[in-house]
Amino acid sequence: MLGCIGCEWQLKSEETDTEIVVDRYDRIQSLYLTTGDFSALQQMNTAYPTQTRTLIEDILRIGKVNESDINMKFLRFYQDSTLQMLINEAEQQYASMDDINQELTTAFQYLQKQIPNIEIPVVYAQIGSLDQSVIVGNGQIGICLDKYLGSDYALYQKEEYGYSQEQKNMMQRQFIVPDCIGFYLLSLYPMPFDHEMTQEERDVHMAKIQWVVNNAVGRTVFNNAVVSRIDEYMKHHKNMTPAGLLANNEYQLFK
Repeated sequence: MLGCIGCEWQLKSEETDTEIVVDRYDRIQSLYLTTGDFSALQQMNTAYPTQTRTLIEDILRIGKVNESDINMKFLRFYQDSTLQMLINEAEQQYASMDDINQELTTAFQYLQKQIPNIEIPVVYAQIGSLDQSVIVGNGQIGICLDKYLGSDYALYQKEEYGYSQEQKNMMQRQFIVPDCIGFYLLSLYPMPFDHEMTQEERDVHMAKIQWVVNNAVGRTVFNNAVVSRIDEYMKHHKNMTPAGLLANNEYQLFK
């Protein structure tokens, strides 16, 4: 299952002592795509086979990893001057991700306490092609750094990309962790498929996840009328846990 919005961490896991460190797949990717270094390509294929397959087949959609000429297709795809500029900008802005590591660690420690038996995913950074921000699947979260270069980043302003101001406002470093947590939770608590949902039910489902994200990161990232309703509900139902909230699909309770 892949979940995306329209955006690496290795981890040590000991219950609430979980420490998350973003795995820098993007650095190996960048080395190959800017220099053609064959050893970097080998490392991508041997140390990061799942990440490489996901990037080539599901994000870029340029072919299958077992095709004889896929390495050359991959390299040629990123020779585009715009993508080369994105690679350089991403590597400069994200030379360090210590702040993101810390916020991810804090958020997942909260989730471990609030959602029993939650699995802690592997999280890694990569550079896409301005189409997706966060990829969720196979027990992993992939962060596409090219979608978090700042709301005022020159490339995002070009009409050909069609980003609204609201979208650009979300394309900032501070939204990486909320996006990771939100889409990971959505993969664990998807919208029900047993009936056709109304727009209000969809809004409530997303607001429940957004409320948990706000609490996991310890700041108000999502602030809208439906999240406020969830907040009021939780204040008046002290026995309701975040896990219970996420699992509760009786949407009429949150009107």
